[in-house]
Amino acid sequence: MGHVLAALMPANRLVMECCMATGLRVGDVLALKTADVQHGPRMTVREQKTGKSRRLYWPAELRLRMLQQAGRVWVFEGRNDWRKHRTRSAVYKDLQRAARVFRASGVVPKGAQVSTHTGRKIRAVDEFRRTGSVDKVAALLNHDEGHSEVTLLYALADELTRRKVGGAGKRRRTPAR
Repeated sequence: MGHVLAALMPANRLVMECCMATGLRVGDVLALKTADVQHGPRMTVREQKTGKSRRLYWPAELRLRMLQQAGRVWVFEGRNDWRKHRTRSAVYKDLQRAARVFRASGVVPKGAQVSTHTGRKIRAVDEFRRTGSVDKVAALLNHDEGHSEVTLLYALADELTRRKVGGAGKRRRTPAR
C-alpha cells in the first residue's frame, strides 16, 4: 500500500492515512470539520453508516498535517466548492489510478482489490497482529458483538488477499493491496 499512497494526490493520501490510523470509513474521514480537529487530538465522531459514536485520538503529526491543509469548514474541502467536502468518488478514482500503475509494474498483484475501504482493513489487520484479539478489533471498528465473523474477515484481510492472488509462499506485511 505504501507505493499506492505515494502515488496519490496529497489530500487523498492524507485521507487514506487517516483511515489507516483510526479505522474510520472514508466517508467519516471526509466529513471531519476543521473546527473539531482544531480543538485537540481527541474527538468524538458519529459514524454515518451506523449512527454510533466513536472516540478518536489523532497522532500529533497526522493531526498537524490535517490542519495544515484544512479548509474553512471541512478538513478535506471539495475541489470546486469550499462549502462541501471532498467526495468518496474523488478519493476512489485517485486510488484506482495509482493501483492501475502499480498493477502494470507488478508491485500490486493482479486480482488484489484496492479501494477506499482498504485503509480500514489495514487498521484492523494491524490491531489483530498487535493484540491477537478479534474482540479488540471489533471494538476498534465499532462492530456489534453478534457479528464476529465480519470482524474476523477484516482481521484476516491480508491472509485472505494473499490466498486470493495466489501468493501461497509469500507472506505480505500489508493487507489488501
